[in-house]
Amino acid sequence: MTRIDEPSARSAQQSELPAELVALLTDRLDVEVGSDQLSPSTTFESLGLDSLWLMELVVAAEEEFGIVLPEDALDLRPASTLGEAAAAFEHVA
Repeated sequence: MTRIDEPSARSAQQSELPAELVALLTDRLDVEVGSDQLSPSTTFESLGLDSLWLMELVVAAEEEFGIVLPEDALDLRPASTLGEAAAAFEHVA
């Protein structure tokens, strides 16, 4: 009997972004990139997004999910990854 390696299973789960975040980026904020091109390691900078755009993302996430992000979760910069954003949103959702 083959046992599934738990760390590998966790890695597979961490390699995917929450569908809600992908929808927020592609549908509500009109980021022109295919959802298949978005990964946790994708930076906002690589998508051509600046700090002003990141503030729009935060406002949109708060409105969409009915949450208020604490200031320490808002430490997103253009060099931040989508995975970091997903983790920040996950802590308050």
